[in-house]
Amino acid sequence: MERTGPTVRFSGLLAAATAAVLAAGALVATAPAAGAADVDLARNGGFESGLDGWSCTAASGAAVSTPVHGGTKALKATPAGSDNAKCSQTITVKPNSSYTLSAWVQGSYVYLGASGTGTTDVSTWTQSSGAWKQLTTTFRTGPSTTSVSVYTHGWYGTPAHYVDDLTLVGPGGDPVVIPAVPAGLKTTAITSSSVALSWNAVSGASGYNVSRGGTKVATATGPSATVTGLTPSTAYSFQVSATNAAGESAKSAAVTATTTAGGGGGGDTKLPARALVGYLHSSFANGSGYTRMADVPDSWDVINLAFGEPTSVTSGDIRFALCPVAECPNVESEAEFKAAIKAKQAAGKKVLISIGGQNGQVQLASTAARDAFVTSVSKIIDAYGLDGLDIDFEGHSLSLNTGDTDFRSPTSPVIVNLISAVKSLKAKYGSDFVLTMAPETFFVQLGYQFYGSGPWGGQDPRAGAYLPVIHALRDDLTLLHVQDYNSGPIMGLDNQYHTMGGADFHIAMTDMLLAGFPVAGDTTKVFPGLRPDQVAIGLPASTQAGNGHTTPAEVNKALNCLIKKTDCGSYQTRGTWSDLRGLMTWSINWDRFNNGEFSRNFDAYFGN
Repeated sequence: MERTGPTVRFSGLLAAATAAVLAAGALVATAPAAGAADVDLARNGGFESGLDGWSCTAASGAAVSTPVHGGTKALKATPAGSDNAKCSQTITVKPNSSYTLSAWVQGSYVYLGASGTGTTDVSTWTQSSGAWKQLTTTFRTGPSTTSVSVYTHGWYGTPAHYVDDLTLVGPGGDPVVIPAVPAGLKTTAITSSSVALSWNAVSGASGYNVSRGGTKVATATGPSATVTGLTPSTAYSFQVSATNAAGESAKSAAVTATTTAGGGGGGDTKLPARALVGYLHSSFANGSGYTRMADVPDSWDVINLAFGEPTSVTSGDIRFALCPVAECPNVESEAEFKAAIKAKQAAGKKVLISIGGQNGQVQLASTAARDAFVTSVSKIIDAYGLDGLDIDFEGHSLSLNTGDTDFRSPTSPVIVNLISAVKSLKAKYGSDFVLTMAPETFFVQLGYQFYGSGPWGGQDPRAGAYLPVIHALRDDLTLLHVQDYNSGPIMGLDNQYHTMGGADFHIAMTDMLLAGFPVAGDTTKVFPGLRPDQVAIGLPASTQAGNGHTTPAEVNKALNCLIKKTDCGSYQTRGTWSDLRGLMTWSINWDRFNNGEFSRNFDAYFGN
């Protein structure tokens, strides 16, 4: 979260990760020329049979008779809004084999690529093409890769483009067979309304179906899933089956679980079913102006006081004070501020102290700093009668020591001590204590690709560093609202990069939190998805508040996709997340500066 206007800080954080990606790309050898045993594996690559064999986003694709490169038909695809007009096909291939992907294209910013290769996914593109132009790229499959996805797409806001005579040349894959029955099904977390499950990955499976009492209730792309919407103190039976293009396996042996009684842990803590979370600039002023607590509009359900900051980076001693009169001439008195907090709470609102922010680096590197954190944060909570804590650690607050490679059992002191400190606060204040977190995408979703310094070192040690904190505190966590702004491109579960500013980014980033994902691509270390009621989407309230501002129309598209599975564009979610909690924004002040556009849109969408 920023005290001042927008700055692009994420690019620096991504430097090491980007370098790693580039380095990986340099390792891809040029594939040899197609041999006698190689064949064209693409189905209907000339689109002579319309879109048979192809899956195109929304209504973006169609077979047309002009212009064509060869034959009588070609693909016409038209980007619209957040839909980049992607058409894809899954093709059976052989492991450890080389392939050449080629297509003729016409139009501006046309892409051709392959994903799921098991090595380094590839793509190529043309900036402008008035005439037909051939795009070609090569790749090698991994040791266990039996299928890849080949695709074409355009770019947002560009005119229609055309694709014809697409080929994938290489050794043909073995026939797809129905996968084996999954083994090792077990529960990993149980709450009053959800059960998290994991199982052993099945070779050749492209997905999994989770059944409850014999009825399918969830799907997953990896070996984990969370079943939500359950009743407290109720016994359930779960099974899982594996799927691929050939069909579905038999169901696994059942595992039973009984949900908890409810009323504790990191559940609702009396939040409304749809909550609007905002940060209030209480300790400083910026271009948005100072807003008194009593003047915070009723739309806001959770008000995070920004910010509590340490006396030094490593002290753990957190202090909070109202904005000085010289900086904020209209600041209220301490007594007025405390009275206004009580009034908000009487109206059902939650008021939290947010620790950190852009300038408040906090490193609990010692047990002394941990203890000072607990003591000083408790003093702030008690002094103002607050409902809980928001952790907004940014910059260099959290990082993973070399060799700390498993998010399930962290060893880095700054991580271990933060978890311990928060658990102590939760134990002190009880089940009604509200705990929220506002990490940046670099510290969470980037963990799908990179975690810490990596198995060989050289990566940014902050990559994915929030994951062990979220995981250890998931039963105490009220809300996670990742900042979907000031972010570089992030790879989603579709193995495509997503860019901030539109519905697609929020859909992909939020789906990762709810579906779960293998950390650094390791399917033995899967971060389990959170419950939908534990997740809100973080956005800037206006163009002045941060990079990546999203218009109300695009915000609504993201909500439609995640909650209703409509308006999804090119990204298809792994589930329908009807219990998604709501939205968070930086900030209440910037929203008021922008005539309440963000909060008014939230109220209108949810009928408040």
